[in-house]
Amino acid sequence: MSSISAGTSTGTALVNTGDTTGTLLLKTNGTTTALTLGTDQSATFAGDLKALSLTETQVNISGTTPSVDCSAGNVFVLSTTGNTTFTFTNPPASGTGYGFVLKVTAGGTHTLTYPASVDWAGATAPDAPASGETDVLGFLTYDGGTTWYGFLAGDAMA
Repeated sequence: MSSISAGTSTGTALVNTGDTTGTLLLKTNGTTTALTLGTDQSATFAGDLKALSLTETQVNISGTTPSVDCSAGNVFVLSTTGNTTFTFTNPPASGTGYGFVLKVTAGGTHTLTYPASVDWAGATAPDAPASGETDVLGFLTYDGGTTWYGFLAGDAMA
């Protein structure tokens, strides 16, 4: 059994490499197996995995033809400077869910145009925010961006 320090972690992970099949066992206290990694690259977790926190990456976008680059983050912020046409690029491959939030503050009376792949409730995109107002929108895809489900999460947010 060997011990591995985990970066700035205050604890220590114990690794059992004595398994003759080549299976790697990660143990939390020297006796309880937390994770088993098989030679076939399978992984088995003991108990439930729960996220302790989730950090979203905010990306400021600009211009009248901004690209929402899904590989760059999942919270996008724009203050409009004119009529705006969005593109959504680099979504994960089909079969992987991905969502992002778009916060739009209107810098004037501008129109917003979204990709044709966005499916809105009632088949109609929400109105653009009035000058000085902020709208928050959510977008979700499961098929590599072939279809995006668009939602108005907040209208005229303070």
